[in-house]
Amino acid sequence: MANTATEKALGFGIFLAPFHSVKEDPTAALDRDFELIEWLDELRFDEAWIGEHHSAGYEIIASPEIFIAAAAERTRHIRLGTGVVSLPYHNPLMVAERINQLDHMTRGRVMLGVGPGSLQSDARMLGLEPTRQRAMMEESLEVIVRLLRGETVSETREWFELNEARLHLDPYSDPHVELAVASQVSPAGARMAGRFGLGLLSVGATTQGGFNALAANFDVYSNECEKHGNPVNRDGWRLVGPMHIAETREQARKNVMFGFEDWLFYFQKVANLPLGGDGSPEEALDGLIEGGFAVVGSPDDAIAQIERLKAESGGFGSYLIMATNWADWAQTRRSYELFSRYVMPHFQGRNRARESSMEWTMKNRDRFRGDYASAVEKEIKTYAEGQVPDKAVD
Repeated sequence: MANTATEKALGFGIFLAPFHSVKEDPTAALDRDFELIEWLDELRFDEAWIGEHHSAGYEIIASPEIFIAAAAERTRHIRLGTGVVSLPYHNPLMVAERINQLDHMTRGRVMLGVGPGSLQSDARMLGLEPTRQRAMMEESLEVIVRLLRGETVSETREWFELNEARLHLDPYSDPHVELAVASQVSPAGARMAGRFGLGLLSVGATTQGGFNALAANFDVYSNECEKHGNPVNRDGWRLVGPMHIAETREQARKNVMFGFEDWLFYFQKVANLPLGGDGSPEEALDGLIEGGFAVVGSPDDAIAQIERLKAESGGFGSYLIMATNWADWAQTRRSYELFSRYVMPHFQGRNRARESSMEWTMKNRDRFRGDYASAVEKEIKTYAEGQVPDKAVD
């Protein structure tokens, strides 16, 4: 069902890692990412989240802040978030300073998403101990939140030292930029989001483990919010999952075979994530669709997936399409256009008045037909009797 009058409309956006095959020219791929953000802005998507990666050759944006600065100049409405800044890689003062500057440059359209870092190859190059990354993230996040709230911070940790650190610009946003914490299966992200009163970004919401953990992780988040005196905010909860839609399931499936095999190779052989099993690309795609990880189908299939996520989670604020680049550019653009035309209105109540008007007209069509026939009959009779209707008074 579409949104009722009392149900809050869902927000929509994308999560752009990005994923680009090593067969492509990287400069052209980045140019296409900018084109995509511009297209989404035109299609009235609410937001786009940009990733940070430093190795493995496929997810090629190293600085989401630099990308956001350029994207903001090309767009008017869409909000732009870091999806995510890997906090153990950076001094927390530098993270707060950069995002606060972007808050001014974008006139309040920037958001800060944070995480511990997802690629172990990144951590290896930086000499980080993987078992320490989540603790480092929490140490950094505590400082960033304090800085953005206007505090002066002196803190010494094993990996950073701050002496009377403060922001030298007041935030543009009131009270500061929106923050969100990445979460997948473990409760770590949900716990931190609740502790600091931040949004929750469920990056793996449609994986089997991530889907099964949605309700449990929100319970962790809610409990931590209550423990620390923060409001529980479902509107700040964002769920991420891959989708490609076309007019028919058959067409959508044909479209995604353009780039699916390269994406699958990256996840199975490079990033070492067990997606899709050991069969052929076609069998892997079947498994991802049937298991609920991905939607490759029609707008109705996209609607059904989001309804499924709403039922499992108990409700959330925004759905983000994972930008996979499975289809070629023309079909990718078409997929987002179909999503904007047919999926977003279903969850945003944009047609409530039109549907009500149509239903009322249908219910009264016999009466309206009778009124029309009576009016025509009267005019015929008037003309036959040689009567001239009175002129309307000016």
